[in-house]
Amino acid sequence: MLTIKKVPTVVSNYQEDGDDNNNAAGIRTEDATQSQARGCARNCLGKCCLPVSKLPLYAFKKNDYPSKNNAVFPSDDGVSPISFLNNLLLAQWEDRMRRGLFRYDVTSCETKVIPGRYGFIAQLNEGRHLKKRPTEFRIDQVLQPFDENKFNFTKVGQEEVLFRFESNDDDKSRFFSSYAVDICSISPSVVAINVSPIEYGHVLLIPRVLDCLPQRIDHESFLLALYFAKEAADPFLRVGYNSLGAFATINHLHFQAYYLSVTFPIEKAPTRRIMARKGLQGADLVVSELLDYPVRGLVFEGGCVLRDLSDAVASSCIYLQQNNVPFNVLIADCGRKIFLLPQCYAEKQALGEVSLEVLETQVNPAVWEISGHMVLKRRKDYDDASEDYAWKLLSEVSLSGVRFESVKACVSEAAGLQVEVDTYNIDQKECIYDSEAPQVASHMQRDCPAIH
Repeated sequence: MLTIKKVPTVVSNYQEDGDDNNNAAGIRTEDATQSQARGCARNCLGKCCLPVSKLPLYAFKKNDYPSKNNAVFPSDDGVSPISFLNNLLLAQWEDRMRRGLFRYDVTSCETKVIPGRYGFIAQLNEGRHLKKRPTEFRIDQVLQPFDENKFNFTKVGQEEVLFRFESNDDDKSRFFSSYAVDICSISPSVVAINVSPIEYGHVLLIPRVLDCLPQRIDHESFLLALYFAKEAADPFLRVGYNSLGAFATINHLHFQAYYLSVTFPIEKAPTRRIMARKGLQGADLVVSELLDYPVRGLVFEGGCVLRDLSDAVASSCIYLQQNNVPFNVLIADCGRKIFLLPQCYAEKQALGEVSLEVLETQVNPAVWEISGHMVLKRRKDYDDASEDYAWKLLSEVSLSGVRFESVKACVSEAAGLQVEVDTYNIDQKECIYDSEAPQVASHMQRDCPAIH
């Protein structure tokens, strides 16, 4: 059994809580007093507290067709309309920042675009490695059963939750500032802060939190993540997923999302169309292969129906899970483009095949690093960061050409795709372009007063 002694990121103020001490868990005294009548008195997301709780609810219109208008209309309780989901998210996230729920101020972290063709992004985040608890993780199994004795999101305090995110049978998206939880009908899906954020607006999307799903992709949960990206309607919000063995730190199903106002390097990479199939409404669903990028990967896009795109990616992910291939997923372009990135870094690390120079950086390349946002823990690495450095690190992540060809063949079968003749070659030199986004990554300060 391959194992690595790892120190996972703290994603909740309750992650290090080993007892019922409210103050140690980060609960204010007045909050603890108010929660005495709620289950375990910690006002958590577990079955002890959630059934007697009321949380804000964003109910999205379950529409599989692309829409340019993601406006939220007034709800039945008279709450004023909100223009976009991201306005709600950012307002609530900034409210939690003002309340001191984060481990550090991520907006003070230095960030720069590294000179070069791709413009890799480097961030110096010296606070992210602090206050973590050591845990043994198996890295040789992508599928592992949920363990209620380990940290999971049912232990998160409700003050860390921004809102529920669930589908609405109505023809409009609606927001309710307070909505009773009915766990008899459905386990709620929630959006919560990551208390050790990588970037501005860093949140976790936790599907059906009370179902205690392990970290594995299924069709409905992945579709929920696509709806989240679509409903936010902001190309600077990306949604990411890490499987076990690809640097997921919590074995409880969750996606991550945050805002970064530059184009990710992976979004600039040239591609070659290699597979396709007819979608439900006749439009082609296309799968391309990344070219001239340090990590081999696939790009899914096209089709008229969101579920069609979602099912193709989810089926591919399920194949990788069942065949024990670690992977990362990046959902970009408001859910219209999805990068699937099988990787083997943890395996190589356990086998002693990663260079000492790379290991000393202590960077665990998960979805954000692979996409080109390098979160660095040491000042030296940040000051010396170059495109050659980023390329060398990410090259350690990629599957070999032989292994990747095998993955491509099996993804084609799993998703019902037809392999195409290579008639869509794109000139690699012409595909590297300068982003029109700002050349210095800035934290997105938006005029969005807190919503209560």
